[in-house]
Amino acid sequence: MAFAQKFIVADDHPLFRAALTQSLRQVAANAEIVEADTMEATLDAVTRHPDVDLILLDLRMPGAHGFSGLIQLRGQMPDIPVAVISGSEEVHVVRRAIDYGASGFIPKSASLPVISDAIGEILEGEVWLPPEVADALGEGNEEEAKFAEAIASLTPQQFRVLNMLTEGLLNKQIAYDLNVSEATIKAHVTAILRKLGVHSRTQAVIAAQKLEVDPPKIEEG
Repeated sequence: MAFAQKFIVADDHPLFRAALTQSLRQVAANAEIVEADTMEATLDAVTRHPDVDLILLDLRMPGAHGFSGLIQLRGQMPDIPVAVISGSEEVHVVRRAIDYGASGFIPKSASLPVISDAIGEILEGEVWLPPEVADALGEGNEEEAKFAEAIASLTPQQFRVLNMLTEGLLNKQIAYDLNVSEATIKAHVTAILRKLGVHSRTQAVIAAQKLEVDPPKIEEG
């Protein structure tokens, strides 16, 4: 008896989740499909369903910081393939998604048959990319891969602290929001700096900006 496949569809737009579910049904009619509309809900779904066959992940999820959701999932469940679903189709975005461990990159502009075909190939172990960008990707970036490894080493709580640092919050504000002591936050910050190989909060924030889908341009003055 064949086991039914299981998928997590992580996107904050109900209509697009429905479209993805429809595409999955074309590939596996009897599959169990778990939906999530925030990054927190996605991580919770992965914890509850460690036997999923594939995660379909929107990069711009509430609670995610650019590519952070992808890196978190790859770090937490390295054996589960993650296909990125995104409205950003630029070559550099696709390249970084692959460098950060995605098993495929499916544009939101793709038709339902194309999405179904892409999912089918990814389930067979292929890395699926839009044909129009596949030839333009070039080689992977070793620096990006090392950074992804460093980010993936952060605990979920350290990840939250890093995101709050990027928002400009002070230790005492972060401690209040997370309902822990300021000493605990200081310990998290120390661990974050060590894991990212930086020496200050400012450097950690600059490093975290690499996670943005479209990093802010630094003006030369």
